[in-house]
This record gives sequence, structure tokens and C-alpha cells, in this order.
Amino acid sequence: MKKLITLFLCLCFCFACIAPAYAEEAAAEAEKPVVYFTDDISPEGLVAVYKALNWEPTGKVAVKLSTGEVPYSNYLRPELIADLVHEVDGTIVECNTAYAGYRAATAEHYQVAEDHGFTDIADFQIMDEYGSYEIPVTGGKHLQGDLVGAHFPEYESYVILSHFKGHGMAGYGGAIKNISIGLASSMGKVRIHSGGTSDTHWHDELHMEFLESMAEAGTAIADYLGDRIIYINVMNRISIDCDCDGFPEEPDIHDIGILASTDPVALDQACIDLVWVADGNESLLQRIEEQNGLHTLEYAEEIELGSRSYELVELEK
Repeated sequence: MKKLITLFLCLCFCFACIAPAYAEEAAAEAEKPVVYFTDDISPEGLVAVYKALNWEPTGKVAVKLSTGEVPYSNYLRPELIADLVHEVDGTIVECNTAYAGYRAATAEHYQVAEDHGFTDIADFQIMDEYGSYEIPVTGGKHLQGDLVGAHFPEYESYVILSHFKGHGMAGYGGAIKNISIGLASSMGKVRIHSGGTSDTHWHDELHMEFLESMAEAGTAIADYLGDRIIYINVMNRISIDCDCDGFPEEPDIHDIGILASTDPVALDQACIDLVWVADGNESLLQRIEEQNGLHTLEYAEEIELGSRSYELVELEK
């Protein structure tokens, strides 16, 4: 009997030692953000992945997307996104670019939005048509403030609807780029691209500072909005070039699906992981690696914009 008691006490002691480690691991697993996925790239699939988030917008709702450069960019087509925009009763919003093109000036940008069919499905607004609005960046190495469009605070809830693809400078473009460069005013775009050193002069040589400034601008948006923002990435027409390129390379990768999350870092990481195992991924992986695109995700996690660990949940059909 004494031996049995001694064995029992030893087992209890061992369990007491290892239980906290298991509990910590289980807690970390439970805290992973969820990324929902569907391979149904259709209006119905887009609405389904949105509804999976179980998120209720309040007040005036903005749907942030890229209007796409002229003439042949791979922007998300109105016929794909219309049902989602109507589901949230949203206004489609964009900001002017900081480079020469058809979307640098407000009047021309409104014309592009009309030509690309966005004004046919919803109200549309250029957020920085009347300048910038500055929101604070907490704990940034490069940015103390993020310059967004002056209309930004007029909206209470935000749906960040991004076309996932490559990008000539960032390596890739997804949710983080859409809330940083995408929501930045034209002046704010220069600030991010220059790593916080200028609002008037673009400094291409400050590449790592640019990548980190995108993450810092993203934290400003996330901190400001809290739970009033969600993120959706559409993985179709996955060129190595951004929708800011009017003459993008044809995609080598087949269309993959639509993903959604309340965590922009988890969402972009999930998209990257899907690209890593996709057929025909060589050119896009090269673009991401050449531009050190994964550093944005690394730094974004470091400054607690989100988590690179996630749980992928595929929707039933």
C-alpha cells in the first residue's frame, strides 16, 4: 500500500510540473486568431466568408478597396463585390495615389471609379479629396502619426476588402498594405514610403523603413478602430504586380479563394502560406523574397498588430 501511495504522489507531482506547460500551450492554441477560407470565388462565397466572422457593423460603413490603375489592372470587379457592399450598406472608399497616373488627382480618380463600375453599385468617396487627418502611432520607430484621408473619421465601421497579389516594392499586397498605404492620404503615402522622414519627398532607398512604416501605420488604424474593422482578402488573378500597375504580368498561379479574419497579420500570413504551396508560385515567391516582403509580417507581429499564428477554418459548401 505504501508503494502505491508513493507512486500516486510521484505521479501527482509530475502532473503538477507538466500541467502548467500543457495549460500554457492549450491557452496559446485557443488564442490563435481564426482565418476563414472558401475556395468559392463568387458573390455568394464573398458574403459567406464575411458572415462567418459574425461581425455586426455599426454606424456609417466604409468598404476600402483599390479602384485599380488604368487600363488593365486586376482590381476586384464590381460584379464580384456588389452583394457584400450591399450586405453592409457600405460606401466604397479610396485615397488618391502619390505617383503619376489616373488616380493621383481627385477628379480623375472619381472618373476611374465610375469607369471601373464602382459608382454603379454603391456610393463612392475619395477620402483625401479635402486633405489629410492625422491619427497617432503608438510606439513607432519611424512614424509618430499616420496621415489618412480627411473623411476617415466620418465612418464608424470599416470592411478592408483587399485583392491579394504581388507588389513591386512591398513584395506582396494584402490587408496590411490596404490599411496603411491604402488608407493613407497622398501625403500620408509619401510619409510611409519615406520611412517617416518626409511628407513631400519619396525615398525609395529607405526600403526596410518603408516596410516597417506600413506595419506602424496599420497599428494606428487598428488601435483607432478597435473591433470596428474586419479584413477580407480575395486571392484571384494573383499577378506578381499590384493593382496600381496598369500593365501587370499575367498570373502564374491559379485562383485560390477568399479569406477573412479580424486579424490582418494572421490573414496575410495565411495567404502567404497558401501561395507557398501553390503550383506556379515561383515568380511570386521571387518577388516577395527580393523585396523582403515577409519582414512586414515579422515586424507587424513584433509591434502587436496581430499574430502570424492562426487557425484556418474552411467553410462548408
